[in-house]
Amino acid sequence: MAAAGQTEWAPAPASIVALGVGGAALLACGLTLVTDEPGKWLAVLVGSGLLLFAAATWRSRPTLAITADGLVLRGWFGAQTLTREDLELIRVTEFRRFGRRQRMLELEAAGEWLRVYTRWDLGTDPIAVLDALTAAGYAAPRAPRPPK
Repeated sequence: MAAAGQTEWAPAPASIVALGVGGAALLACGLTLVTDEPGKWLAVLVGSGLLLFAAATWRSRPTLAITADGLVLRGWFGAQTLTREDLELIRVTEFRRFGRRQRMLELEAAGEWLRVYTRWDLGTDPIAVLDALTAAGYAAPRAPRPPK
């Protein structure tokens, strides 16, 4: 659950560490315990992939933050700062998959690009993040921009 007044969101540190530990364990098992070649390479590949994913996810924390300069979106390859005017649409969409609901926070900038964040990306329910963005003045309804 998001704390009142929260201004940055990221995956839970314990989850990222668990991914890294699992990747390291799988990599170690693949290198030392697995005797058949295809199984060994598969374990090493998956373990390395989990380690890489955990490291890149840790590096990109916080995923979304409200700062004095604007809304900061961080990813694996850098950060981007957006002002209120840059954002055209912020909404939460909900899908049913495998018997459960999946909510996603969507940020759209002038029809040019769309960023989608899940509960994993934000570390909390996307509705709580939408509420915080609305309170900060980012998700207020606006008239559509005229075409360029």
